[in-house]
Amino acid sequence: DCQMPIMDGFEATRKMREMQAPICNLPIIAVTANAMEADRKMCLQSGMDGYLKKPVALDDIESELRAHVSSAA
Repeated sequence: DCQMPIMDGFEATRKMREMQAPICNLPIIAVTANAMEADRKMCLQSGMDGYLKKPVALDDIESELRAHVSSAA
């Protein structure tokens, strides 16, 4: 989630991307109530691999996971 207490999803993503493998290579998919195009761009620019806006449908979760898990394997 992009809006978490203490450390938001953007900062968490940047910190994970700075870590050594395999952590830095894990797919990160935003799940957020922020539904504007600028929000999606900010997620991707921060290093996230995907973006889902709330409310999230199970089909969308499955599709996003399949896209990123298969590319990371």
